[in-house]
Amino acid sequence: MARNEICVIGLILTTMVLAMPPASASSLSDLKSQVSSFNDPHITTNDLAFYLSSHGFDATPKGSFVEVHLSGLTYKLTPNGSAPGLANIAA
Repeated sequence: MARNEICVIGLILTTMVLAMPPASASSLSDLKSQVSSFNDPHITTNDLAFYLSSHGFDATPKGSFVEVHLSGLTYKLTPNGSAPGLANIAA
């Protein structure tokens, strides 16, 4: 193949990858699974929001809790200290 053809193919593939929607978590069971995956008694709301965001959730720290927008609903997650899991979930 000529260099120009390879460049065009590379450009097309790059465009296709960038056009794909990012992976996102889509269900409450996914959220519960992430929150119960391990314990961290010292997790802060900023840490929790970062953790959830890095796993595809729309999470924002709001003072003493984290707001998660999921399937048109808003959930309030509060870090739970030494209790099992990372946080308590309320609708």
